[in-house]
Amino acid sequence: MGRITSSRSQLKGDPRHHSLLASKFINCLMYDGKKTTAQRVFYDALEEIGKRHEGDEDPIAVFETALENVKPYIEVRSKRVGGASYQVPMQVNKSRQQSLAIRWVLGAVRDKKGRPMHLKLADELLAAYKKEGAAYTKRENTHRMADANKAFAHFAW
Repeated sequence: MGRITSSRSQLKGDPRHHSLLASKFINCLMYDGKKTTAQRVFYDALEEIGKRHEGDEDPIAVFETALENVKPYIEVRSKRVGGASYQVPMQVNKSRQQSLAIRWVLGAVRDKKGRPMHLKLADELLAAYKKEGAAYTKRENTHRMADANKAFAHFAW
């Protein structure tokens, strides 16, 4: 059995913006159950985005668009067919798209060293919003892999 969590049904919107996506993001950002710290990092990052982003868009909207830009629509899954493993391109369902996008953004942020977390997060979200940055590159590479292995698409069942 895979591990089953009921986070979907229990998830409440975050205290400031009442956004479920922000709440989920904060939960993924959190280490050792330190939610207050995770929230502070997230809101500081949003403030930073508010300062830096030219445009009349709300920082939370920038955040949502950034995650939207990072979501992959297709990915490769390994499938064994007659002793050979093939990378088979497959559609990604909604909840997996969201969790991959969050995971990639946080991974990209955590890979950068030597600056406060909220600044790194603000950087990465702004980069993703402009369709650049490490997380967006990862999505592009995923799509490229799927495209390169289109020949094996008939193994998807």
